[in-house]
Amino acid sequence: MTNRIRKPYIAGNWKMNLDRAHSLDLIKTIKGRLGDGGDREVAVFVPAIYLADVTAVAQGSPLGVGGQNLWFEGVGAFTGEVSPRMLREVGADRVLIGHSERRHIFRELDEWMGRKVRAALDCDLLPIYCIGETLDERKGNKTERTLKKQLESGFEKVRPEDSHRLTVAYEPVWAIGTGETATAEQVAQAHRTIRKWLVQRVGEEAANQVRILYGGSVKPDNAKELMAIDCVDGLLVGGASLQAETFLPIIEYNLR
Repeated sequence: MTNRIRKPYIAGNWKMNLDRAHSLDLIKTIKGRLGDGGDREVAVFVPAIYLADVTAVAQGSPLGVGGQNLWFEGVGAFTGEVSPRMLREVGADRVLIGHSERRHIFRELDEWMGRKVRAALDCDLLPIYCIGETLDERKGNKTERTLKKQLESGFEKVRPEDSHRLTVAYEPVWAIGTGETATAEQVAQAHRTIRKWLVQRVGEEAANQVRILYGGSVKPDNAKELMAIDCVDGLLVGGASLQAETFLPIIEYNLR
């Protein structure tokens, strides 16, 4: 394992999965294994309709609970959307922004990302800002260009003093839910690109406070290997976060 200057961050994105009973059972199990959370940060990002129940069960533990999306306006005629304040009022303390499924299935625009990040920060929500290239972009040698473009839009309204509250998740689109995992060198190169861009954007001191997670077919059998890659500060986990028997070994990647 690398010598770490940033606390490891393991996050589970439940997407549109689980029912209420299974959600609460899973939270109880995770909560019972977390300890004081001093050596790692753990969070789950749950469907909005379950946020109030999940946060109530998670109380008294260091487990973070977040929404999977938000809109950048505080109020208004935005049918189906959730505002930052609404997330806070039901107990969420963080939020995903720019996940590839939001970008590619629901056609969310790059131009929205900076406003979403700013809205989250202004409402004391901790954003995980997701970026990543498609298979065509990687094959076309456009990975670096794509990542920088997405970073530029997401950090448009970010100030250096915000940096300690921000997390970036690198999720190659071609590796999400496909069973494919980027090679160690592909992950390391992408994370180096992101870190270098952050240093140029907010300065080295502020950039060093931003954690960069890897996401994309993370499983119990590859978590330790991924976390051993230099500049990987944590993992954003999809399907494997839906069951205790697969999520707990990822959370405890260095204890096994």
